[in-house]
Amino acid sequence: MFDWIQNFADWLIYTILQIGADTHLGVALNFFVYDTIKILFLLFVIVFLMGIVNAYFPIDKLKNYLANNKLFGLEYLFASIFGAITPFCSCSSVPLFIGFVRGGIPLGVTFSFLITSPLVNEVAVAMFLGMFGLKATLVYTISGILLLEQ
Repeated sequence: MFDWIQNFADWLIYTILQIGADTHLGVALNFFVYDTIKILFLLFVIVFLMGIVNAYFPIDKLKNYLANNKLFGLEYLFASIFGAITPFCSCSSVPLFIGFVRGGIPLGVTFSFLITSPLVNEVAVAMFLGMFGLKATLVYTISGILLLEQ
């Protein structure tokens, strides 16, 4: 999918700058250019998509629900669970966080979402499961969600 970026990095480093592909400097610069462009491209796409989600997310309905129902602190738990199940990194959670704050969602609830989202995500859970087993993964996941309820 990103072959065009690799071709550009090869052309820039090996042809334009004339640094050899067999040198450590050439390989390092090629890697740096390739990964920098790829990460910036992915970051742009993620932030753009999260802007669209933020524009169409029903924040007013959520605010009215939180204002009209006494949840006795469960709103923090719900925000943490929502942060844990959403496949967002912090770069895409921040636009949602800003939308929540602008929409009038209580700050504590929005912080529960913001902190849990990158802390307890699918990649971290899968890595914990593979490296430490089910018990350690459950402790990590549950404590990551409940940590913000204090």
